This record gives sequence, structure tokens and C-alpha cells, in this order.
Amino acid sequence: MSVPPNTNFASLPLNPAVLANLEQLGYRQMTPIQAASLPAALLGKDLIAQARTGSGKTAAFGLALLANLNPRRFAVQGLVLCPTRELADQVTAELRRLARAEDNTKIVTLCGGVPLRGQIATLQHGAHVVVGTPGRVMDHLQRGSLLLDALNTLVLDEADRMLDMGFHDDIAAVARQCPPQRQTLLFSATYPEGIAKLAGQFMREPQTVKVDAAPAANTIDQRWYEVTERERLPAVAALLAHFRPESTLAFCNTKARCRDVVAALNGAGVSALALYGELEQRERDQVLVRFANRSCSVLVATDVAARGLDIASLAAVVNVDVTPDPEVHVHRIGRTGRAGESGLALNLASLDEMGSVGRIQLLLGQEPAWSPLAGLTPAPGGPLQPAMATLHIQGGRKEKIRAGDVLGALTADLGYTREQVGKIDVNEFSTYVALDRSIALAVAKRLNANGRIKGKSVKARVLED
Repeated sequence: MSVPPNTNFASLPLNPAVLANLEQLGYRQMTPIQAASLPAALLGKDLIAQARTGSGKTAAFGLALLANLNPRRFAVQGLVLCPTRELADQVTAELRRLARAEDNTKIVTLCGGVPLRGQIATLQHGAHVVVGTPGRVMDHLQRGSLLLDALNTLVLDEADRMLDMGFHDDIAAVARQCPPQRQTLLFSATYPEGIAKLAGQFMREPQTVKVDAAPAANTIDQRWYEVTERERLPAVAALLAHFRPESTLAFCNTKARCRDVVAALNGAGVSALALYGELEQRERDQVLVRFANRSCSVLVATDVAARGLDIASLAAVVNVDVTPDPEVHVHRIGRTGRAGESGLALNLASLDEMGSVGRIQLLLGQEPAWSPLAGLTPAPGGPLQPAMATLHIQGGRKEKIRAGDVLGALTADLGYTREQVGKIDVNEFSTYVALDRSIALAVAKRLNANGRIKGKSVKARVLED
């Protein structure tokens, strides 16, 4: 299916309030995946859309899902299944922005790592849209706390990763509890065999759209380095010492490799954290917060663990291992060089991986640019350390803490400047604050001694490797 030539949102059958909201949000022109999928989706067609993270796919399915809602009917009419809690949170935030044109659209997130009791209470008050992970959605369906008999739109977001993570049976069970006449929208970065099987089971004459998966070549400087297995881990540290990117996402094919890379980088004095499937939710949250707020230089992750992350202004991607799937490679390097910024993709490949390199070359249609390891020399500045450190404060939304309360305590009460305080993330039970590294320990000490937030004393500590 070819991309329609008209990329103006006004060409779509959306009501004026929605178009005005899109204009206010800065949505000027449709991205390729939006232009390819929205006309069919808004007509109620089932859709299989292939597009990578960062391509604007949330608005592509979100606008269709919201157009299908009757806000006066207080029942779950839209369900979005996502592979990870992080992606579900991002999708929820974006849907809420898109739904501002319509009063009182209630969107609820249902993910693991959060007590069921609070989610059950929220659902008892009603919702129009649920965004969640398959396992937790199944929990609620089995308990009867989630009812889907009013559902008219089912979205499978990043369906390939949900299959990778073993969610096929949960997805099938959820789909069986949805009304048969619903619309199903399936979005996937790659198109493995399992996607065709899913579509055959749950979709009605779906239309297929695919936009060019390759990122704009001129925004990503992609370099290849041949290594032996013995050279691989030292080469990661050598690349970082040479290029000194402010933030790097390093991809490994296994969690064992992730752990080895982090140990090697930490040993070289580089601030690095690992992200893989077996981390507890609290550990995962802390790793992601520290990387996103620039208090960790390198995040080392498997593909499944990193799916759904959308880190703004990522300076570099390092492929520690070559993935055997060329489309996954494109997805990996597409994390950098976004929104017109330049990005760096650095790839290590052994002789055993040259077959995979060849498949990537075929997909991208360009010869790999090989550089010698010997050409890497440490740039001035010593080991790569982040400018910020993360302060963890016990207490969050449950204690009615807001970001403004924290900023006020640090600036008005303790006398620090706004410039010394970075991103503030308030979660349900915890608050994370990015601080200039030089003041972080002193701030924790002062808060613990006599600091107060919203009139209450707090416990604080600096998260360190």
C-alpha cells in the first residue's frame, strides 16, 4: 500500500476540535506511518502496520482509537497491549495528550510491578481506554475487574516484541474476550512469522502498510570495527574513550553479555548500567531513570529489555554483538540521529558474524564503512563520567509530592540554584531527582538532617553504581 501524497492532518475525517488540538501539540504534517495508516484505520479497517519506534505510530493508532470512542459511554472501548511497562506509560501519556480535545476521556494503565488492589479500585470507577501489558490485563480479566464487552478497538503495539517475550498465549486469550466485530490494529517494527499467525487468528481482512524502515542515512554516522572475541569488551571501552558520547545505548544479544560489558566498563571507570529481563521492577525503574536523566553514561541492554524505551537525544548506539536479524539492527541504530539530530552507530563484528553483516548490508543498500581498532585513541578528559547524579527520595504521588514541591525544597529552602537541578521524576512511592554531581552527596546529607518536603521530613540517598 503506497503512502498517500497528502500529509496534512486536515485531509483526514477528524473533527475540528481534534485538528485544533493537533495543531496546538505541534503536529504539523503526518509522518509516513501516519499518512499510510490513518485513512484506512479511520474507516474502521483492520490494519497491520510495520514501523519502528520513534516513527509516530502512537498517534497513528491513537487517533483512530479515540475517534472510535463514545465519551458518554463509561465503559472500556479501547485496549492497547504493549510489551513493557515503560512503553505502556509512554503510550498512555501520548493518548492523554491526543484526547485533550474531548472532555473526560479516562485512560488507565494496567501493568505489573504495581499492586493489583489500586488498579482494581481505579477500574471500579470506570475507564474509556486501557493501556497495559498482556500478563496484567489477563490478571484483571480472570478476576472480573476488567470487562471488554463494550470494546471496539484492540491495538497490539510492538507485537513482534510481545511474541519474543512469550506473550502469544496471553494475547490470544485477551483477543478471545473481545467482541468479534471490533477493529484490530497491529503495529510491529519487524515482521517475523509469528505476526502472520497472529493476524490470521484475530484479524478480519487486514490491510498491510509498511514504511521504509531505514533511518535517514545522512543523520547517522555508522562505523564498523572487526574484532576477535578477546578484543570485543576492551573495544567497547576504547570506542567510548575515543568518541566520548554523552549518552550511549549498547546492545548485546544476551543478558550474560550485558553483565560482562557493564563489569568491563565499570572496571575502566565508565558509569554503565545493565537492563535485561530478570531485573525487579524497582531496579528497572531506577536504571531507566538514571539513564534518562543523564546520571549514567551507558545503558547496556538486550533488544527485548530495551523495547519501548524512547530516550531523547541519544548520542550513540554501540552494537556489542551483531544481531542476526537485519531489521532489528535498523531498529537499534534508529534510536540515535532522531528529529534531524546527528547520531553515531558503532558496530563490533567478529568473523563469525560476517554473514549477519552481509544481510544488514543488503537491507540498507550500502557497504559497511570499516575502521581499524588501532585508530581509536582516548580523547582528553579521563574516564567517561556523567555530569549528573540521581537522588532517591522516599515518598511520591501517594504522599501528594509534586515536582514543584521538590524543586522548592532544594532552591528556596536549601539555597541551591535551578541550574543545579535536572529532571525530577515523581513515581507512586519514590521520587528521583537529577542533581549536579558535585552537590548530590551534600544535598542528601542536608535533606536527611533537617530537610522537609510539604512540611514533612524525608529520607534521601544518592544512587550509585
